Amino acid sequence: MSKIINYIYAILMLLSFSVYSQKNIENDPEIIQNNIDYRITQAMVDIDNYSYYEAQKKLDEALDIAVNANNKKNEGIIYALKGELQLNIEETDNAIQSLNKAIAIQRLINDNVNIGNSYKIFGDIYFSKKDYYQALDQYTAAKSKFEEENLTESLAKVLLAEAKTYMELKNFRKARVLNEQAIVLSKKYNYLKIQSSGLANHGKIFSVLGDNEKALEYTNESIQIAKTNNYASILNEGYLILSDINNNLGNYKPSRDYLKAHLKLSDSLRLIKRANLSPQKQKEFLLADKNEENKIQAKKLEEAENKNELGTLISILSVALITILSLLTLSLYKNNNIRLKTNNMLHKKNAELIVAKEKAELASKTKANFLSTVTHELRTPLYAVTGLSNMLLDENPKPEQVQHLKSLKFSGDYLLTFINDILQINKIEANKVDIEPEAFNLKKKISNIILALNNSALDNNTKIHLDYETNLPENYIADQLKISQILINLIGNSIKFTKDGDIWIRVYRIDQKDKIYTLRFEVEDNGIGISQEKQDKMFESFSQGSIQINRKYGGTGLGLSIVKGLIDILKGDIYLKSELGKGTTFYFEIPVEYTAIEEAKEKPTTYFEGDTSELDLNNVKVLIVEDNKINQMITKKILTKMNLKCDIVDNGEDAVDIIKTNDYDIILMDIHMPGISGIEATKIIRSFDKELTIFALTAVTIEDKMQEFEEAGFTDIIPKPFKQDEFEKKLYYALTSKKGASTNA
Repeated sequence: MSKIINYIYAILMLLSFSVYSQKNIENDPEIIQNNIDYRITQAMVDIDNYSYYEAQKKLDEALDIAVNANNKKNEGIIYALKGELQLNIEETDNAIQSLNKAIAIQRLINDNVNIGNSYKIFGDIYFSKKDYYQALDQYTAAKSKFEEENLTESLAKVLLAEAKTYMELKNFRKARVLNEQAIVLSKKYNYLKIQSSGLANHGKIFSVLGDNEKALEYTNESIQIAKTNNYASILNEGYLILSDINNNLGNYKPSRDYLKAHLKLSDSLRLIKRANLSPQKQKEFLLADKNEENKIQAKKLEEAENKNELGTLISILSVALITILSLLTLSLYKNNNIRLKTNNMLHKKNAELIVAKEKAELASKTKANFLSTVTHELRTPLYAVTGLSNMLLDENPKPEQVQHLKSLKFSGDYLLTFINDILQINKIEANKVDIEPEAFNLKKKISNIILALNNSALDNNTKIHLDYETNLPENYIADQLKISQILINLIGNSIKFTKDGDIWIRVYRIDQKDKIYTLRFEVEDNGIGISQEKQDKMFESFSQGSIQINRKYGGTGLGLSIVKGLIDILKGDIYLKSELGKGTTFYFEIPVEYTAIEEAKEKPTTYFEGDTSELDLNNVKVLIVEDNKINQMITKKILTKMNLKCDIVDNGEDAVDIIKTNDYDIILMDIHMPGISGIEATKIIRSFDKELTIFALTAVTIEDKMQEFEEAGFTDIIPKPFKQDEFEKKLYYALTSKKGASTNA
C-alpha cells in the first residue's frame, strides 16, 4: 500500500511540474514573440505568392496573440501589415481603418521605428487613389522618421515611391534626383529588388528626357536583376519600357516583341491575382476558417469532459500544491542569489565603463595637445624653409639654382597644406567648426573659383564648363567660405585625375520652401574614375584609390574627408557615382537662404595706394621677440628690405624690460619662448602701455587660441609661416593707422 501511495505522489509531482512548465512556456515573452514573428513572416510569403486570404488569416492569428499578451508594439506592426494587405486586395476603406489603428498605437508608445512604415503605406493608398500631393505629404513624413532612425532599406523604398509619384506629376527632374538617391542606397546595401525597380524608373525617366541610350542601359540592367531574382512585376514593367524605347528609336520589331512579352506576363500575373481574389477562393477561405472553428469547439467539449474526470483528483492535488509552494520558495531563494550576483557584476561593469570613459576623454585631450605641439614644432621650421626660399628667389640666384629653390618652396607649401588639412579634420571631428552665414553671389563665387583653377586645368589640357540653371537666383545667405572650400576640393580633385578631357560644374534647384532653396551641385569629369570597391571608403581620412594612384598623382587623401565633414556641418548630403575609365561625378545637396540683397562689396585695399612716402620709415623702430635664431634672421631680413630698423631679444622677460626703457612702434611677439610666454609678456606690457602695437607672431593654431590672444591684448596675429606680402601689408597698415591717429591728435 505504501508503494502505491509513493507512486501516486511521484505522478502528482510530475503533473505539477508539467502544469508549472506549461504555464511558464505560455507566458514566456520570447516564445510569444517567436509565434508572432513566425506568422508575420509566413503572411509576407503568402502576399508575395498572391495568397492574400491565407496571409490575412495568419495576420489575424498574430494579432490575437499580440492583444492577449498586451504587446502594443506588435499590435501596431500587424495593423500596418493588414492595411498593406487590404490595399493589395483593393479594400481601400478597410486599409485606411487598419492604418489609423496602427498609427494611434505607435504614437501612444512612441514607436518611431515603425510609424514611418505606416506613413509610407498611407502614401501608397493615396497614390492608388491618384491623390499624388497627399501621397507626397505622407512619404515626406515617412522619410523623416526613416532618416531619424537610420533605416536605410525603408528610406530607399520611400525615395523610390516619391520618385514614382513625381513621374506621375510629370516632374521628371525631381523624380530623377530622388530615384538616383534610392539607387545609390540600394547598391550600397545590396537591396536588389529596390535597385531593379529604381533602374527601371531611370529607364523610363531618361526615355522621356530623350536620352534613349542611357534609358536602354538602365532598363536592361533592371531586367537582368529581375530575371535573376524572379521579380515578375518589375520584369513586366521593364518589358513595357523597352518596348517604348525601341519604338522611339524606330526599332519597331523589337518594340513589338517586348510589347508581346509584356502582355503575356501581364495576363499571367492578372490570372494569378484574379484567382486569389475570386469569390470561389474567398468561399474556400471562409469554409476553412469555419472548419477550424468547429475543431476548436470540439476540443473545448473534450476538455469539459476531462474536467469531470479530474474532479476526483482535487483532494490529491491539494497535497501536490504544498510541494509546489515549497519548490517555488526554493526557486525564489536561488533567483535572489542570482540577482545579487548579477547586480554585483553590473556595478563592476559600470565602474569599468566609467574608467574607460575617463581614459577616452584623457586620450582626446592628449591628442589635442599633441596636435597643438606638433603643429608648432612643424610650422616653426617651415617658417625658415618658406622664408629662406622666398628670400633667395628674390636675390637673383644663379639660373641653375632657380629650379632647386622653386622645388624647395613647393615642398614647403605642400607640407604646410598637409598640416592644415590634418588640423581641419581634427577640428571637424571635435565639432569646433562654426557656420558663418553671409550674403554672397553664388554664380560669381563659382565663376571666380573656376577662374582660379583654370590654369591647373589647362596644364592638363582639360576644359571646365559651368551650367548654372536658368532663372535660378544668384544671391543667397550661407557660409560661402565652406561652400568655396568644398567646390575647390572637388574641382581640384577632378582636375588632378582628368587629362585631355572635360569637367562640368552644374547647379540647379531641387526643392524650395519659402526662402530656403535646396540646391544641387554636380562636379562631373571624364577622368580615370574610381573602382566600385574603393567608392565606399572615398570619404574616409587618408583614403585614396590605391598606392599607385597616390604615387602618381600625389595628395594627402584628406580632401574628400574634409568635404564630407563640411557638408555635414551645412546639413547637406553628398553622393558619388563613378566607373573606371569613364569618369566620376560628385554631387551634393545643401540648403541655402535666398536674399534679394546683393553681396557686401569688399573694401578695396588702400595699402598700395596714395603717398606712402609720408611714412617716415627711418624713424620706425620694431622689436623682434623670438628665441629661434634662424627665425630672427629671416624676420630681420624682411624688415630690413622694408627699410625698418629693428632690435632683437630672445625671451619675454628681456622684452618687457627693453620696452619699458625704449620707444618702439611695432612689437613682433613670438608665443612659445623659454621663461615667460609671449602671452604673459604681452599682459605685462599692457599693464603700462595700452596703445603699443603688438603682433602675435605664432605657429600655433589661431582658431584654438583666438580668445586667449584677445584677452592678452594683442593688436593682431601673424601666423607662421606667412607670405611676405601679407606680412608687409599688416605692418604697413599698423604704421598707417598710427600715423593717422597722431595726425588727428
